Amino acid sequence: MRIAQIAPLHEAVPPKLYGGTERVVSFLTEELVAQGHDVTLFASGDSITSARLHPVWPRALRLDPSIRDPIAPHMLLMEAVYRQAAEFDVLHFHMDYWPFSLFSRQRTPFVTTLHGRLDLPELQPVFDMFAEASVVSISDSQRRPLPQANYAATVLHGLPAELLTPQPVAPKYLAFLGRIAPEKRPDRAIRIARAAGIPLRIAAKIDRADEAYFADVIQPMLAGGGVEMVGEIGDAEKPGFLSGAIGLLMPIDWPEPFGLVMIEAMACGTPVVAFNRGSVPEIVEDGLTGFIVEDETSAIAAVGRLAGLPRGKVRARFEQRFTARRMADDYVAIYKKLGAGRKPQLRVIGAE
Repeated sequence: MRIAQIAPLHEAVPPKLYGGTERVVSFLTEELVAQGHDVTLFASGDSITSARLHPVWPRALRLDPSIRDPIAPHMLLMEAVYRQAAEFDVLHFHMDYWPFSLFSRQRTPFVTTLHGRLDLPELQPVFDMFAEASVVSISDSQRRPLPQANYAATVLHGLPAELLTPQPVAPKYLAFLGRIAPEKRPDRAIRIARAAGIPLRIAAKIDRADEAYFADVIQPMLAGGGVEMVGEIGDAEKPGFLSGAIGLLMPIDWPEPFGLVMIEAMACGTPVVAFNRGSVPEIVEDGLTGFIVEDETSAIAAVGRLAGLPRGKVRARFEQRFTARRMADDYVAIYKKLGAGRKPQLRVIGAE
């Protein structure tokens, strides 16, 4: 199939460090190419791919200090895809509702994977108006705030099977991986680790919007000892970091759409202790790949039971459920369904 993958421009594909959406786009793109599909990736010019790269902007916007209006490059991205749309069998966007208006007015089938949270009230009228736009959820729980959307399927994320693998190191600490933010609750992770009497290592980025939270809440907690701030890490460092952890703590306080860090830990054979929010029950198999908990007290108790979970079985479940090959197969099935025939021009509700 002739497939266009369209990524946001904030990060390169794959990102240099943090960047969940762009990493998934990279994993999917590379697997589709490996399966023999003709893939074009629309992304920033510093992206690295075996697909045909269409560089819409020279570099990732997060790394370009000259950028003051990030919408302008994305406007160029939408127009570049639109002008070439007829060359593809399907267009796969990873930019939420951005393509709905323009691409509902052309004939090439398109689908959008919704990577973010959907519980924002301003999204309701958008999805009501573009009721025919095909979308993919990344967990069933993500759908709850927008049941009216035209879901083609739920496709759980996947990683290349050999990207992150168990390393021969003795687990000695608890791990927190991802982003320092109020909804991720690293403060809970610190309290859980201290109550369990186990050191905590935090490998996370701090966005500008979360600097005050770090300074006001997290930094004062570091004075108590037992917590090491590792900083932002990439895929090369993750196998050692996660394999060396007794368990990954994911004490989230928001409806997590997926949570890539959970399957990254599982790939390394590391079990997960996660709060029962959002996608967690769809990812973590309680008592097999980790424990699902309701509060800090039950999380502390769960940490004490992590040693009873065989790490080889955690890795095996990753291989069975969360590989990039399985993810790509799921998407190809969607592409074929959408591309069975060139669709007629969609009618946009309220556009008359």
